[in-house]
Amino acid sequence: MSIMNLIGDNIVISNEQNLTVDNALDITCSKLVEQGKVDATYLEAIKKKHKEIGAYYVLAPKIAMPHARPEDGVNEAALQITVFKNGVDLESEDNGDVFFSVTLAALDSDSHIQTIVALSELFQNDDDIDAIIRAENESAIAEILNKY
Repeated sequence: MSIMNLIGDNIVISNEQNLTVDNALDITCSKLVEQGKVDATYLEAIKKKHKEIGAYYVLAPKIAMPHARPEDGVNEAALQITVFKNGVDLESEDNGDVFFSVTLAALDSDSHIQTIVALSELFQNDDDIDAIIRAENESAIAEILNKY
């Protein structure tokens, strides 16, 4: 199964600058909340965890994967892709600004294993990550993601 099955049209390109962490997290969950795939409590749980332990979801330079526990408000398994054209400082000392975010909404701790495997393949492909960040529109991003 392609990760695009979980993404659908949940691709956001943000040109905003100087975002706060909370504003950036709002954007990374915007379509999932709007469509009812997660409750607003899910976004709040990510923000709360960030305040407690920092940017636990920044995985590598340029890349973040915001997520919380399924019981924090996941209604349907889904992913949202967000590209921050100007980068955003999510307070990760080791990894710098984030340009590419994949918000993960999983229904339980087991069913999303295949999704994580596909995403890890993507995260290891610097050329595809850079192409996604450079993409001018959502369909160009979807074309790259269809490989995974």
